[in-house]
Amino acid sequence: MSPIFKNITMIYIIFLSAVAGASLYAGIVVAPVTFGTEGIFGEKVLSRYQEGMIMTQNFVRLSFAVTLSVIVAFLYESYKYKMGERDMWTFIALFTVIATGIMFSFYYLPDIVSMQQLGEQATQTETFNDMHKGSSLDFKIFIFATLMLIVRNLQKALK
Repeated sequence: MSPIFKNITMIYIIFLSAVAGASLYAGIVVAPVTFGTEGIFGEKVLSRYQEGMIMTQNFVRLSFAVTLSVIVAFLYESYKYKMGERDMWTFIALFTVIATGIMFSFYYLPDIVSMQQLGEQATQTETFNDMHKGSSLDFKIFIFATLMLIVRNLQKALK
């Protein structure tokens, strides 16, 4: 591996790690704080709907990084594939990152935002709950697949 490509690989790994870290942080830290305002203020200041609106804005901003990571991963891994570096686990992880990243940014998130714009009543439906559960599962799979890509590329880079 040329020194330039090794540097590109390290930048790629750092970028994917930043996206995975931001994604984990949003779910592990931001969501519990956003949905736990009564623990901060001693009383419920915001409604669940208002907390959800705030959390959605976090995910809307994060979706830009998710979409960019899908594009970057596709380009980087496609180049490596073309250069003859083929690996079934990397391919599976890449396919999963692309599928779940696109689903999150262009299917789940827009639907959740549009339901929220209809008002609080729309967010209390079974349809909204199902959409939210699907989005949550999709995002967890995206994080896992991104971590899988990171590990596979670290293994190859450290050879």
